[in-house]
Amino acid sequence: MAEILRMPEVAANTTEAILESWNVELNTAYAAGDAIVTVETEKAVVDVEAEADGVLLRLLVDAGTTVPVGTPIAVWGAADEPPASVDALVASLGGAAVAPPAVAVTETSSADGAAPPAPPGAPDGGAAAGAEAAASSAPGERIFASPLARRRAQELGVDLRAVRGSSPGGRIRRRDVEAAAEAAAKVEAPVTSTPEPIEPERVAAANYVDIPNTRMRAAIARRLTESKQQIPHFYLRAGARVDALLDLRRQLNADQDVKISINDLLVKAIAAAHTAVPAMNVQWNDTSIRHFSTVDIAVAVATDNGLLTPVVRNADSLSISRVAATTKDLVARAKDRRLRQDELEGGSISITNLGMYGTEDFAAIINPPQAAILAVGAIRPEPVADDGAVAVASVLRLTLAVDHRPVDGATAAEWMKAYVDLLEHPVRILV
Repeated sequence: MAEILRMPEVAANTTEAILESWNVELNTAYAAGDAIVTVETEKAVVDVEAEADGVLLRLLVDAGTTVPVGTPIAVWGAADEPPASVDALVASLGGAAVAPPAVAVTETSSADGAAPPAPPGAPDGGAAAGAEAAASSAPGERIFASPLARRRAQELGVDLRAVRGSSPGGRIRRRDVEAAAEAAAKVEAPVTSTPEPIEPERVAAANYVDIPNTRMRAAIARRLTESKQQIPHFYLRAGARVDALLDLRRQLNADQDVKISINDLLVKAIAAAHTAVPAMNVQWNDTSIRHFSTVDIAVAVATDNGLLTPVVRNADSLSISRVAATTKDLVARAKDRRLRQDELEGGSISITNLGMYGTEDFAAIINPPQAAILAVGAIRPEPVADDGAVAVASVLRLTLAVDHRPVDGATAAEWMKAYVDLLEHPVRILV
């Protein structure tokens, strides 16, 4: 029996998402657990898995379309499903069915830059039309690409005629455009002529460019603004002598396949400090303070599209090598926007490290609903007092931003003291 596939709520309180791509072709069998469609939320690209074996019988939504949660996006069922029953099911949806046609980009656009629409009449609502033709460099031939891919091509200055699509039938997706842009950036174009001087009036008119905000950038801006406006931040600063920590890292990496970074040790130290001061391992709710029995730590990752904070689960029970492997995997998938939505949720604290850029210290904004964020600066040689004498030590500057609603100042100070002590006696981090 044919059934309707609807846009899922891939993240809590999500009202809509972009249907980025269909991963299986029409009338091709798939198995339960196969990723049949990929959708994009404000922070992640999520593969939606099939709940049962079946076949896609009709596509109701084209790739690149923004779709409200719950909207019918396809019809699925058995391979021998009569076409009449599929037609009847689609007809029963009435206005609930969304069937935008495939969008074709041609070399001959109208004066306002809009591309002519794809020819109507595709039996599956137009999506099949986009799968019937690959990108072509021949003048006048249609180039089928999702709206998201066309937008990225415009942002990156990529000619769609030179892009090979990876969707069924050669349809161009966002990732195809980004891959083409990355490949082009590696090729240095030769200088064939002396550039003409720019007239002064042209300089004044072209000294900036407006790049439209992505959904993720807009979401980050909104949440950080809300955090700064609604969360009463207070800050604690400390310096830790980390010569012993650096020496421990050298010893750990002497015979390790997975190399351990200073940040991995800092994450593991947070888990130990949260275990020692459990009153910091909390989240604020309007009617309660939620206390956690395990320690989940978000790690800030800078990507081309903005800051993401994937969460290392159960960091208190992971070995340091496992923390390193987990973090490495999360960072790699964050930069490729292949994180699952659940990997971006939860945790009671974040860590953000700008030390690799030479930043000595800074204050960060709390990632709600977490209770704190630890900002880590660069390790610097500094003069310190050592048994009444002046010595030089490697010092790490730390700034802890705390939500004053669930955490009092004395609790945060106790945590910071425990954390600095762990960094200065790092063997305790591994216990």
